[in-house]
Amino acid sequence: MRIGLAGAGRIGARHAETLRDLPEVESVVIADVDAGRARALAGKHAARAASTVDELFASGLDGLVVAAATDAHAELVTRAVESGMPVFCEKPVAPDIVGTLQVMAAVQRAGSPVQIGFQRRFDAGHVAVRDAVATGRLGWLHTVRSCTLDPAPPPAGYIPVSGGIFRDCAVHDIDAVRFVTGRDVVQVVAVGANKGEDYFAESGDVDTGAALLTLDDGTIAIICETRYNAAGYDVRLEALGAKDSLVAGLNEHTPLTLADGDLLEDGTPYTGFLERFSDAYAAEMRVFLQVVDGRADSPCPPKEALEAFYVAEACERSRREARAVTIEEVRK
Repeated sequence: MRIGLAGAGRIGARHAETLRDLPEVESVVIADVDAGRARALAGKHAARAASTVDELFASGLDGLVVAAATDAHAELVTRAVESGMPVFCEKPVAPDIVGTLQVMAAVQRAGSPVQIGFQRRFDAGHVAVRDAVATGRLGWLHTVRSCTLDPAPPPAGYIPVSGGIFRDCAVHDIDAVRFVTGRDVVQVVAVGANKGEDYFAESGDVDTGAALLTLDDGTIAIICETRYNAAGYDVRLEALGAKDSLVAGLNEHTPLTLADGDLLEDGTPYTGFLERFSDAYAAEMRVFLQVVDGRADSPCPPKEALEAFYVAEACERSRREARAVTIEEVRK
């Protein structure tokens, strides 16, 4: 099959490498707003570069991977599904809820499958926790904890267009909580703080955030995020139940120093999400090819992304207004 790739940045480069190594893929066509960057990436992975998006869509594609800037996602996904093409799209579907609903309407009209890139759904640890919860091995859950701790903040220019730490970063933890528990979030209480660079506050954002989520069965979930975890990239999820507990992401790469000893294991911390979730990125792309081939339904349709977005929006509203916010408020 021939797969198109829109976007030649960090995540686009990761997907290009994965697609190159998958036997089902006969060719990859890459486009980017920077045509030179597309050519460079194509040359590195024996792919073909398209000079424009129009040329990309005219290349006889069987499926499209959207890894472009966030503000381009909605238009690319809509155009692809209206042409009958299956789409893989990195989160978010659109920068806001209204845009996401518009894309969902287009997807429903067209009937083409869309898979949203929440890669933690394909991480072996997160899948194992979900399976343990589903089988009742942990008993009833009382607490779920999930964190995303970045070793260093993104560039200052990224923050004003990021959507804020809850929509940009915490949305992965929110989706992970929903994925492993199989439950919906009904209420959030969120807080944030700024102790780092001034450009976070100048953009109305925070460099550290946390939220208490109440799930529809009464389970409590706690998520925390920061842009300043110099010890290393740290993503973990803990599910604590009446019978047992389980953690994903705790291994020799976890950047934790014991108060009464050395590192958890004398390993090297992950440098970032591309390294931490390397296997998950490959796994989700293999599944997408099954979706393209009609052998599988989308494992993460836009509706799932919308539900996570609602919760992230509620967290941001809660942080700004210093109050509990229900998800129903945001839906309205």
